[in-house]
Amino acid sequence: MLPRFQLRPPPPPVDPATLCESGRRVIATEAAAVAALAERIDARFAAACRVLLGCRGRVVVTGMGKSGHIAGKIAATLASTGTPAFFVHPGEAGHGDLGMITPEDIVLALSYSGDSSEILIILPMLKRLGIPLIAMTGNPLSPLAKEAEVALDTSITEEACPLGLAPTSSTTVALAMGDALAVALLEARGFSREDFAFSHPSGSLGRRLLIRVSDIMHTGAAIPAVTEQAVVRDALLEMTAKKLGMTAVVDLHNKVLGIFTDGDLRRLLEKSIDIHTTPIHQVMTRGGITVDAERLAAETVRIMEEKRINSLLVTDGDARLVGALNMHDLLKAGVV
Repeated sequence: MLPRFQLRPPPPPVDPATLCESGRRVIATEAAAVAALAERIDARFAAACRVLLGCRGRVVVTGMGKSGHIAGKIAATLASTGTPAFFVHPGEAGHGDLGMITPEDIVLALSYSGDSSEILIILPMLKRLGIPLIAMTGNPLSPLAKEAEVALDTSITEEACPLGLAPTSSTTVALAMGDALAVALLEARGFSREDFAFSHPSGSLGRRLLIRVSDIMHTGAAIPAVTEQAVVRDALLEMTAKKLGMTAVVDLHNKVLGIFTDGDLRRLLEKSIDIHTTPIHQVMTRGGITVDAERLAAETVRIMEEKRINSLLVTDGDARLVGALNMHDLLKAGVV
């Protein structure tokens, strides 16, 4: 008798075309299942959205096995799009985690069969607390569907698994229904890109939508600036000391008259001008491009790219110099 856990011999070579065909079949099967789901976005879906919009607490999403993994993702999507939500494992709920659920909450339960014992066993406690229950199930006649205030039909005609055993199309459909709920709620609430960024401050979108020029600009003594009475040598010393590749030229009231950059210096050297005697106001770029301190840093990147410049001066409403930054500062902040 062979050992139960003997090592399997390596599989025979498989034609790459056969593997690709299997992959295409799975995608086609799941795509068809999701397409069929669109017909079930109906009055029940709208009712579920109304219940969720009326939630004064949080949406508690639960499910066992593969449905549990999908439930966790749905909870995360809801939470990041303006609907406070978290996942509770139904098995753990029956052993104390039920205390995480309050009467202000709503439970969204996922079970394709609709008869997961771990979920059914906690339903009486939810009913006692008066907590609304929304179900996502492939069996509208199941015990879970009958106990739910709203039951969303996530049934499928076939799994993509050729054995019909591994949850494939069914979990994809449940995930799509969860996304549909999250986005419908997002739009109903008027959830904006800025709102999204506040819940994703560490992500690239959060950095792009939250960081302003004032958060990263150089201020005070770190701003490179000379007066219009300075000569080119003074400007070069200021540029070298502040290391931003440019210096502002200001009047006695600190209003920006122009800017002198590395590019201006290169063009100047071609003309053999005496840097010790030439006034900076004769060779600077007059005016220059400036930005407001409250402008989004991402907008500043766009301006610099369009104008093909590497540095910017920051001014207040009276054109007084309040800061400076260059592309390196934007790179360090993760905006670029």
